[in-house]
Amino acid sequence: MRQLFLLILLFVVGQWFVKSLRGAQSRSGSQGQRTPGAQGGQGAQGGQSGQSGRGASRPNGQPALAEPMVRCTECGVHAPRSESVMIGSQSFCSDEHARAYAARTASQDRAAR
Repeated sequence: MRQLFLLILLFVVGQWFVKSLRGAQSRSGSQGQRTPGAQGGQGAQGGQSGQSGRGASRPNGQPALAEPMVRCTECGVHAPRSESVMIGSQSFCSDEHARAYAARTASQDRAAR
């Protein structure tokens, strides 16, 4: 029983020690001016400075907002607005789908006349 108590006590002291080291690293990383390469050991700890691994961050440390997604008129796939092809008010996921849609609508217009 005494060995079990000693093992639990050792575990608790170890956890407290690790937590205090991480707190000291985060405090020293937030003081002074940061350089792009020195971000308080963020790469080794998996980005535990409030980012929780979601996307890129801005230079001031705040997480970047998600980019708006648009739906392809041809196939229905959602793509980021910056990577999509816009023709008029229609959005497409690729040049190929934009050409296919334009060809199909052009042939329908000719058939309607």
